[in-house]
Amino acid sequence: MVPASGDPQESERSPLSTMSFVDPQHDPGRTHVAVTASQPRPLPRSLRRLDAQIPGAGRTRDLDAWVTETHSTALLVLDGPLGEGSVVHEWYAEGVTADSLLLGASMTKSALAHLVGNAIAEGALRLDDEVVRHVPELAGSGYGACHVGHLLTMTTGTAWVEDHRDPDGPATRLISCFAGPGGSSRDLLAAVAPQDPPGTRWEYNTADSQVLDWVRERATGTTYAEAMTGLWGVLGCVRDAVVGVDADGVALAGGGLAACAEDWLRLAALQLTGTAYRARVLDAEWVTRSSTPQRPWMEPGRLPSSITTHAGFGYHWWPLTADGVRVTSDGSRGQFGYVDHDLGVAVLKTSLWPYDDWLVDRQMRDLSYLGLPLVAAAAKDAAST
Repeated sequence: MVPASGDPQESERSPLSTMSFVDPQHDPGRTHVAVTASQPRPLPRSLRRLDAQIPGAGRTRDLDAWVTETHSTALLVLDGPLGEGSVVHEWYAEGVTADSLLLGASMTKSALAHLVGNAIAEGALRLDDEVVRHVPELAGSGYGACHVGHLLTMTTGTAWVEDHRDPDGPATRLISCFAGPGGSSRDLLAAVAPQDPPGTRWEYNTADSQVLDWVRERATGTTYAEAMTGLWGVLGCVRDAVVGVDADGVALAGGGLAACAEDWLRLAALQLTGTAYRARVLDAEWVTRSSTPQRPWMEPGRLPSSITTHAGFGYHWWPLTADGVRVTSDGSRGQFGYVDHDLGVAVLKTSLWPYDDWLVDRQMRDLSYLGLPLVAAAAKDAAST
């Protein structure tokens, strides 16, 4: 997610956010670990024309104009649960192919939520577990009084500012551990200070995601890449992915996963029913809870307006409706994995829109949030004709 605002502190302008296509062989200054596609199962195609009219920013545009205006790089639509439905729309921008590794940026956070959901289902982790129970190194830090649920909902109350424009700020230093001068990302997390009581304030916070994965790793004994590789096999992903790591081999679980468009679509589609190929992957209750705001001030329209007026926050997912029927992942410069539970449709949109002008960035995000539900509806309408 990229906070859209003119305020310097409300902008995710990291070195990683400027990347769209990841080539692990030619990416100086960054180290990646592979997420292996061991059991590829290509999704069936049943392509059809989608007719969507999308109003916003003072006019209405058709699907082609919306795709162009929002600087899309890929748009895929799945009608039906993973392993039961078909891809009904598949489009790539010039220079992008089905094999391109696309950086998901903060969509990576929603993929992390899948891993946490599995850890909880397996009994390795609980929402009310104290962070320091699993990571005692964080005692005395801003996370010393936090529970896992606070990390999932970004309500830790820590003194963290997500400002990548500040070259000396903590967010910039965190990302620099993965792309730049290096250093230990977890040493930086242990230095985060408390500010407000946990559970009393929502604040977008990539450090929370990194601590969440640290806790998950300790509880399960598996790294982010190892756990994601397991999920990759269950989902039938068709191409190896990569995730950026720091000098200690710690993954950027809050923003460093790069995968092909079809596999990003699978990660979104898993949030529809929690199933893949008719097998239960995520607990059904977890799918509902992770898609639903846990506090009134986290409902759509109740987050800081500099973030978005269209979505709320669940467990590292962004609900567009208070009941969680419509929910999306959201990454820097227009990466979305949107699902509509009522329609049974998942939409994957990747983008590479300008971000230097915060007003442009905000308008692109607004148009995307307005358009995604209409694209899903168009897919269902096309299926009935």
